[in-house]
Amino acid sequence: MTCVYIGLGSNLDNPKSQISRAINALEKLPETELLRCSSLYRSKPVGPDDQPDYINAVVMLDTTLSALTLLNHIQAIEDQQGRIRGSERWGPRTLDLDLLLYGDERINNKHLTVPHQEMHKRNFVLYPLHEISPGISIPGYGPVERLLEHMDSSGLEKIISA
Repeated sequence: MTCVYIGLGSNLDNPKSQISRAINALEKLPETELLRCSSLYRSKPVGPDDQPDYINAVVMLDTTLSALTLLNHIQAIEDQQGRIRGSERWGPRTLDLDLLLYGDERINNKHLTVPHQEMHKRNFVLYPLHEISPGISIPGYGPVERLLEHMDSSGLEKIISA
């Protein structure tokens, strides 16, 4: 089994419900067990300011699926929940699922980059990740606890505790 972390985000069509449905779908993935789920956090959008705030969370899974197979499954969940892949980067969306970490592996190909290339800069990823796995270290960036020492938490609010 490989321990993986997935970031969840939504700011359209009842975001709390979108996150809840996505967590339920992740629980049903083959060869996968949901281990932990963070609280829900409200965050300001990255990118265009003329969009609603996001609801974010992070889940921890154990899986025997390969990283690319897992990616295909999480993209299918996004599609089932109305994700439209457009040209606008960081625009509003019903659901965004990001494969943040896949064990200690570093993956960089045309389909997938792990660790997720922006996660070490995002308070809406690091705070929920630290909540469910306080001792975790991000390959190439170090312990999350140390990254949080320099992280601005403004614009981030825990809204529903795990």
